Amino acid sequence: MNPQDKVSQLQVLQQNLQNVSLQKQQLHTQVIEIDSALTELKNTSQAYKIVGKIMLASSKEELEKDLLEKKEVIEIRLKNFVQQEEKLQQNIDDLQKEVMEELKNK
Repeated sequence: MNPQDKVSQLQVLQQNLQNVSLQKQQLHTQVIEIDSALTELKNTSQAYKIVGKIMLASSKEELEKDLLEKKEVIEIRLKNFVQQEEKLQQNIDDLQKEVMEELKNK
């Protein structure tokens, strides 16, 4: 692969890294929101669940169970994005080294 192709591939990898980082940040924000909701749920006597465009009364226990399940799924996805991010960063670092070596040798 010539240096021009490697630079193009490097740009694609960097864009992919930005996308993964953005998705990871969005999931992290969702975890924070769920943690906040769980905290508030402990301090209230009446709980509501949003379904579509309406709010329905819900038991605190059922709502807490739903939130914890959702948090678990998000944390698994978050872990996968962290792994993807690390792998992409390693690929970027390796490719940058290759490009720099080729430029030095010219």
